[in-house]
Amino acid sequence: MRIGLDMMGGDYAPAEAVKGVKLFLDSSVATDVHLVLIGDEQALAPLLADAQLDQSRYSVVHSSQLIGMNEHPTKALKEKPQSSISIGFHLLQNKKIGAFISAGNTGAMMVGAIYSIKLIEGVQRPTISTILPRETGNPGLLLDVGINADCKPENLVQFALLGSLYSQYIMGNASPRVGLLNIGEEEGKGNLLAQATYPLLKETRQLNFVGNVEGRDVFKDTADVIVCEGFTGNVVLKMAESFHDIMVRRNIKDEYMDKFDFEQYGGTPVLGVSEPVIIGHGISGGRAFSNMIALAQRMIESKLLDKIRESFVAVKED
Repeated sequence: MRIGLDMMGGDYAPAEAVKGVKLFLDSSVATDVHLVLIGDEQALAPLLADAQLDQSRYSVVHSSQLIGMNEHPTKALKEKPQSSISIGFHLLQNKKIGAFISAGNTGAMMVGAIYSIKLIEGVQRPTISTILPRETGNPGLLLDVGINADCKPENLVQFALLGSLYSQYIMGNASPRVGLLNIGEEEGKGNLLAQATYPLLKETRQLNFVGNVEGRDVFKDTADVIVCEGFTGNVVLKMAESFHDIMVRRNIKDEYMDKFDFEQYGGTPVLGVSEPVIIGHGISGGRAFSNMIALAQRMIESKLLDKIRESFVAVKED
């Protein structure tokens, strides 16, 4: 199993990326995994030497260019073919790696995912999600959280299906309950998008739809997967992240609130594309990088993308 990691993406790369590699390779889950580290060899060499890693567990692919966080995604990918992100997608497209991870330019990662490796047949738009810490201890999932600010009802149905499969095969929920984020519990509530989406979710037999979920229930054990358009989802995500930031600033220790630390979950997969692609937060540290690698490993081992392909074929046949 070969997993590619952009060592130059992120505010604290490559130092924190190397720390993440060491954390992962030292862990008990790092079985049968070879890491392909994509980055500037000169910058990586002393960091990798200091980490004292088993050299049989990784290889380095040199990249001479870097896509900055504020660069135009499409232009940067076109003009910088030797960047770590461009090389990562080239390796993924040509089956040299089985997954690609980066905490670099999010736009470039999305463009690369959509145009280099394409969408799974039947998927209209890819989506990204976030983990919802719940008091029960079993985390939930919210999607979309930012890349689809405006949606049609059929987009939300597909997000629900993608999220349900992710919840089942990666998060271990046998029959994930799917809820629609809304301003009331009753059917018929909400804006035009929510009103039109509700009956479609209800009629989709591949989903265990449980109805509307209000904002006050997002962190309760109401639904395993909550679906919304990316505008609302991103507001919820940023608000949830602020909870943890406030607790840290006020030096308040709470076991539940610690679960809002994004590093616990690493990054988010781009669901709907034909190969495993994981995008990390720009401020990712070593623990986040390690968790992203572990997530990529689980996605490959679970054959999640094959399950998604099979499910969308079934939906098409219906």
